[in-house]
Amino acid sequence: MILYPSVDKLLQRVDSRYSLIMLASKRAHEIDAGETPLLSKYDSDKSVGKALEEIEAGKVTIDPESNKD
Repeated sequence: MILYPSVDKLLQRVDSRYSLIMLASKRAHEIDAGETPLLSKYDSDKSVGKALEEIEAGKVTIDPESNKD
């Protein structure tokens, strides 16, 4: 269960729980692969927690152009 950041705050940034899960998963894989951190300080030690913190901060978003065929 996610305690921080709260799901309600995260859903203000992303339109659905499914999109939130996909975005956090993709970013967590990037973090694990050595991508540059987007925040100066994280409360979480795990990559998924870091990804969720970046989403809450507005540093990671869904590209609206990626849905177009």
